Amino acid sequence: MPVESLSIAQVSPHRRGTANRVNEFVGRVSDELERRGHEVRCVFAGESVKRVLGAGSPDIVHVHEPFAPSVSSAALRHSFSLNVATFHKPQERVLSTQVARPLVEIFFGRLDARTVVTPATGELLERYFPGPYELVEPAGEGRDWVAVATELEAIYRRLLARRHDPAGNPEVRQRIAERPLVEVDLHMHTDHSPDCATPVEVLLETARDRGLGAIAITDHNEVSGALEARRIATEMGGIEVIVAEEVKTAEQGEVIGLFLEEKIPRGMTMAETIAAIRDQGGLVYVPHPFDRFHSVPDYEHLIDIVEEIDILEVFNPRVALTAFNEEAERFARKYRIVSGAGSDSHVAQGLGSVRVRIHEFDGPAEFLEAMRDADITRKHKNLVYVQALKLLQTAGRPKAPKRSVPDAKPVRGGRPRKKRRSVSGRASKS
Repeated sequence: MPVESLSIAQVSPHRRGTANRVNEFVGRVSDELERRGHEVRCVFAGESVKRVLGAGSPDIVHVHEPFAPSVSSAALRHSFSLNVATFHKPQERVLSTQVARPLVEIFFGRLDARTVVTPATGELLERYFPGPYELVEPAGEGRDWVAVATELEAIYRRLLARRHDPAGNPEVRQRIAERPLVEVDLHMHTDHSPDCATPVEVLLETARDRGLGAIAITDHNEVSGALEARRIATEMGGIEVIVAEEVKTAEQGEVIGLFLEEKIPRGMTMAETIAAIRDQGGLVYVPHPFDRFHSVPDYEHLIDIVEEIDILEVFNPRVALTAFNEEAERFARKYRIVSGAGSDSHVAQGLGSVRVRIHEFDGPAEFLEAMRDADITRKHKNLVYVQALKLLQTAGRPKAPKRSVPDAKPVRGGRPRKKRRSVSGRASKS
């Protein structure tokens, strides 16, 4: 069976033609990789890395000395590919380790593999930017560039093997392709969560009023609200409830299990929690994965579970910084993980601010395939407004009362402002 050829971008912080060890490394390795049939494009200082990466996303972006500011750090800013870094010089970069360290840490957080050419370089980097560093020495006494390229190609293929298969299950996708479309909100809470005061009945009436055909109720460390909502929704008709739970792990952040029947206890490891989700036939959904104001997995923990993630939340309107959502989208794209989104509503006014439009589904297998072709839409919502409502509704309540509302009505507010026509005929906000 022929070996698949790869597309690789090699990025050097030095100008093309400059004689130094980094450029020699880039040139020699690139020549050997091309000899093996791979497509290699080299970018040097002064050249447009954005144009090269935008021309067609390579499988691998290999950056050398990616300290800011440089073309290598720019490559990490624009890359939606799997990123490998090689660090060469065993010397401290004062600008990067002290002045620009927060920016450098963001870019280093996009690295999927880190290599060093000497043990001393690895020791230095570990001191300032902790992480796993693999030793890949350049050619020298008793070692040629073929061996160097072989080691790097093994790293590339190891990373590529972790990407998800975007084809999924073609048979299931074909089965649901002709079904009607339904709008879904995948992340919300009821008063069975300690930080939410929305009764189940109110949430259901509001969701139906806003045209949602299905919702996933993801209470914190609890499924009682979702189970109650499913029972009531069956009687109401017109809306389907996915029983879910947002579980707090011991030290690795939160993860959501979709399509559950029983509560999963909090405080286990991420691996144990995922195993518990699988035991129930559920799907693993990672919420707000890069929002440092939420309890999220560290990057290395997220990397550890790449193969286990069914859906990654790429948009959450309660994320304070847009960059957090953008990092999630970047991660999902390069590992080809199915993208998801949800309002993460803790007040009913926020329901439906994010909608995922998919084909109707029956069970987790069809749902996952439907999500591969999903359209994610979002509507304007004032984050300060819904956060203030959450505080007003939950302040002073040590525990959610789980109120029963026999004659529940949908809430008003939290919707996009309607446009009205001015005298001149131009649209204006009311």
